[in-house]
Amino acid sequence: MPTILVIDDNRAVSTALEVLFSLHDIDTLHAESPAAGLALLREQPVDLVIQDMNFSEDTTSGLEGEQLFADLRNEWPDMPVILLTAWTHLEAAVNLVKAGAADYVAKPWDDRKLLATVNTLLELTETRRELDRRRSRERRSRHQLEQKYDLRNLVFEDPASERVVALACQVARSDLPVLITGPNGAGKEKIAEIIQANSSVKQGPFVTLNCGALPSELIEAELFGADAGAYTGANKAREGKFEAADGGTLFLDEIGNLPLTGQMKLLRVLETGRFERLGSNRERKVTVRVISATNADLPAMIRDGSFREDLYYRLNAIELALPPLAERPGDILPLAERFRPDDKPLGESARAALLRHAWPGNVRELRNVVQRAGLLAMGDRIEAGDLNLPKPPPVRTAIVAEPERADIETALARAGGVIAQAATELGMSRQALYRRMERFGIKAT
Repeated sequence: MPTILVIDDNRAVSTALEVLFSLHDIDTLHAESPAAGLALLREQPVDLVIQDMNFSEDTTSGLEGEQLFADLRNEWPDMPVILLTAWTHLEAAVNLVKAGAADYVAKPWDDRKLLATVNTLLELTETRRELDRRRSRERRSRHQLEQKYDLRNLVFEDPASERVVALACQVARSDLPVLITGPNGAGKEKIAEIIQANSSVKQGPFVTLNCGALPSELIEAELFGADAGAYTGANKAREGKFEAADGGTLFLDEIGNLPLTGQMKLLRVLETGRFERLGSNRERKVTVRVISATNADLPAMIRDGSFREDLYYRLNAIELALPPLAERPGDILPLAERFRPDDKPLGESARAALLRHAWPGNVRELRNVVQRAGLLAMGDRIEAGDLNLPKPPPVRTAIVAEPERADIETALARAGGVIAQAATELGMSRQALYRRMERFGIKAT
């Protein structure tokens, strides 16, 4: 049940509000002075404050209310505050709304309007608290992952990244092959390292092969090795990646680039653990955990005959889909902080520019951009201009005209004078609506 604190020296006011709110399942606390109200807030949780503007006898300046509001803002910056105001200090109340007060209510108040305003603010408060609770849960969850698993110093804060990391840790102890999908530069190899570091073969070697970085005629030799004379230039026998990874993990990046003959041999190794070097008839046996990765659409390659369906299902016993960086916006600034030089903090303009950019090159592009900016920035901080990011295309939006007097009066009439509802209808904040009303000389009723 939500709780409202009424700070007013008039007991009749607090009693009337307590009766009103109790009929709508809202608890009410009362304090007769600013000092008592602040002390009570320090002792127990409150969802909303309704405060008077004057407390001393025969005082109508509103200065006491202004000071109380300043004290509330100082200690509880997110606390919604409604001002109880009389016509003698209406201007002061309007100025406080412009400074961040949630709303003001003129005495004597209209119960229906006050309840509408209070319910709107309580809903907003609960939404904000739920967001804070969710972020707190996410922080705890990340901390638990970091305590339980070796995450190889991975930097992440976005829930989408956490889901992938948690699943990678969960499947790490299995011997099943894992397929990591996602765009180039998103960090697939780092996920593979986390799987290896938490696997039953973590003490074994971690061997990588980028299948897209070699000519197709050399990939098989890289994977399986070759005896001397197996191909032109093979002057001596060489060990392949499978032999090098025996007892550990083999990470095959860009697996979609593996030619069909190599795919057939890879399938056999996955099924039997046995293979022959190129140019050799002697069978070798290894125990290797295979993790593969690709940015290609393997199901589409299966349909056009360039990738074996049986190999796909053998590699894809468990799939981890790593989203592009643009879909993990919570990771952008933490990663940028990791990549920047220690002596060059990120300025606000740089942080905003980093969040706006689409990052087609993902984490790899982000690292290059921030490291280059750290070297070239002439000031004490990295600013937007130092990043050398392309300017975003102009957004074509319809020009929304400011509401005129008639629009405001109509919205207020429909809302029964409730400022919060009228502001929502007009697509404005309450503060903006108050400023517009002041310009047209429209009085709140």
